Amino acid sequence: MVKNKVKETRCAQGITQEKLAEAVGVSRQTIISLEKGNYVPSVSLAIKIARYFKTSVEHLF
Repeated sequence: MVKNKVKETRCAQGITQEKLAEAVGVSRQTIISLEKGNYVPSVSLAIKIARYFKTSVEHLF
């Protein structure tokens, strides 16, 4: 299980899982797995998510 702050950050900004998934080019199921810590994103996906939230990869993961 990998700890991350994706769900915390997403909820704080009022973004849905579906909107985040669409913005970074993955399925909603991928976002769900990521938030639960069951999925480790690729470096490129981690960067896309960090850019979407205008934060660093280190902050999120």
